[in-house]
Order: sequence, then C-alpha cells, then structure tokens
Amino acid sequence: MARVAATHTRLTGRLTGPLTGRLVGIAVELWLPALLFTGWWFASRGSGSLYFVGLDAILGAFRDDWLGPGAAVNVLSSLRNLAEGFLLAALLGVVLGTVLGLVRPLGDAVSPILEFLRSVPGVALLPIGLLIFGIGTEMKVSLIVYGSVWPILLNTVDGVRSVDATKLEVLRSYRVPAHLRILGVVLPSAAPRIMVGLRTSLSIAITIIVFSEMIGSTDGIGYAILQAQRNFEIPQMWAGMLALGVIGYLLNIGFRGVEQLVLRRHRAMNATPGS
Repeated sequence: MARVAATHTRLTGRLTGPLTGRLVGIAVELWLPALLFTGWWFASRGSGSLYFVGLDAILGAFRDDWLGPGAAVNVLSSLRNLAEGFLLAALLGVVLGTVLGLVRPLGDAVSPILEFLRSVPGVALLPIGLLIFGIGTEMKVSLIVYGSVWPILLNTVDGVRSVDATKLEVLRSYRVPAHLRILGVVLPSAAPRIMVGLRTSLSIAITIIVFSEMIGSTDGIGYAILQAQRNFEIPQMWAGMLALGVIGYLLNIGFRGVEQLVLRRHRAMNATPGS
C-alpha cells in the first residue's frame, strides 16, 4: 500500500506541477491588466466626454461589433493578409539571411544597400503600393513583406555567423552535404536569434496591416476603426482598438508556443551530457 501511495503521489505531482505552473504564469500575466481595467472602469464610469467614453459603453460596443458573426469579415480579412505577408517575409528573411551569413563577402557587399532599404518604413511606401497594386490584397501583403522582413533577415545573418566554425569545419571534413549542414546545424544553432527577429517582425506586420487598411481598403480591422471614427461612433472606435489589442495578445501567445517548439531542438543540441 505504501508503494502504491508513493506511486500515486509521484504521478499526481507530475500532472499537477506543470498545470500549477501554467496557472501561476497566467495569474502573473493577467493581474496588472485586470487591475488597470478595473481602474479604467471606475474612472470612466458616468463619463460625459464625447471622446473618452465609459468603459461600459466600449465593452458593449465590443460585444455587439466584435463578438458576433458580423466581425468575421473584417477579422478574417486582416488575419489572412497578415498571415500571407508574415510567412512570405519569414521565408524570404531566413533564406536570404542564411545566404548572406554563410557567404560573408556577399553579405558585406550588400550591407549598405540593406541598411538603406530598411531605413525606409514600410508604411512610407503605401502611395507606391497603391499606384502599383491598387486597393487590394496584393498591396497590403507586399507592404507587410517589405516592412517586416528586415528584423528576420538581419537576425538570421547574425545567428548564422555566430555558429561555431569548428562544427562546420568538422562537417566539411566529413563531406557532409551543404544542405544537411544548413538544416542540421546552422539553422538550429541560429534559431534563437531568428525567433527574436520573427517576434519583432510580427508586431511590425500588425502595425502595417492596420495602417494599410485605414488608407487603402474596404474591409479589415483598420478599416472598421477608421469608419467608426468618421461616423463619430466613438465607443465603436475604441472597441475596434480593444479588439486589435486582444488579437495581438492572442497572436503573441500562439507565437510563444511555436517558439518553445522550435527552440526545443536548440536546447537539446546545447545540453551537456548528464544534465
């Protein structure tokens, strides 16, 4: 009986340990936003201002406009364009960054051009995008790709150049094919810096998609926010910004989950035997 009880205790600890840790992590993340929202609720209750309306009115508009089936058109449009642009930027940034990181003379030669191009914000190219692509998906996706590719590319270059040269020399001496060296050693070793670039680019992509929808679109979250402002529907305007914040927070949670999966191999590669 004692052995059975000890086994039950070990199994319960394994099951409840991670769950308790997750609950504590969620509580740590949410206590400050909950406190701020509570303060906002009481500070704005009964507000007579046209522009700074009460939180109760904003939450009512959020429920009516963003939790019903009517919001699906705008939300899905923004998420689709965001996903297409971000994935293209990630693919382009990782591939070009790997090439420029491995071929150092080429990377040094194009570095001034890259620094010049990344100094031009993606939103500044909106007039050119409208002229070339017009109002449509191509314009928004192209702006996201241009504006968000730079953190991924530059972090990939730095990550690839930080790979231990001894490992690569050993692999070359054993005549391991280049594509296996890149996929098996270079990219896993550079993964932490690549993920930093991806995280930065995600926030940039969200900013660009909202801005592009405000100027050159007929749907999307940015379009809905701008239309509410033009119609002096102030609670709906604030509700749109609240919806944007919620979506950004959920995307960040999803990205953190993907990041943990990607970096698991990196930690395994760098783990010392017996640790």
